[in-house]
Amino acid sequence: MTTKHKKGFYEKYIKVPQDVCIALIALIGLSPILLVVAILVRTKLGSPVIFKQERAGKDGKPFYMYKFRSMSDARDADGNLLPDEQRLGTFGKALRSTSLDELPSLWNVVCAKCSLVGPRALYLKYIPRYAEHQARRLETRPGITGLAQVNGRNAISWEKRFDYDVQYVDNITFIGDWKIMFQTVGKVLRRDGITSATSVTMEEFMGSEVEIVTHE
Repeated sequence: MTTKHKKGFYEKYIKVPQDVCIALIALIGLSPILLVVAILVRTKLGSPVIFKQERAGKDGKPFYMYKFRSMSDARDADGNLLPDEQRLGTFGKALRSTSLDELPSLWNVVCAKCSLVGPRALYLKYIPRYAEHQARRLETRPGITGLAQVNGRNAISWEKRFDYDVQYVDNITFIGDWKIMFQTVGKVLRRDGITSATSVTMEEFMGSEVEIVTHE
């Protein structure tokens, strides 16, 4: 039986207030960029400018994740939405590759629904599909960036991403978080791992055939 991790001093007393302070400062400092991006999204993609979607938070509790809209509402002759590849135009791809679409997520950090660093917040429908080991990623707040994001992002398999997530859950430290944040800046500047090998976004997680083992 898998045992939940025990929170250390950093995770108990420092991580949340640190994240909230950094997110507030970032929102204020980046407000001109937020305004410009919002205007561009409204002009090129229409409204709503902010895209919100229900995701799984700590312990699987639902919350709304906020991002800038990056896809159009283009539909086929029958009124069905076109595939992501066709709805994600040049502008949307630029937003995602620069991670500018993620900026509104800082509000989720201010509200303590997210952390700056942690496992990515994924769909609620994935929860029943997790193997026992994979479900441990829900033991901490989800993050805007994380260990999986600096080690491949969308270019690695779901199983590998979840393995990194659990590795992070078992090793949450002040130095580790700051290292991931600095690595994230480098990844964004290089635009690494934006797409998977077969899709402009990560394919849907349908579950793993075998239980994933933890790192030694």
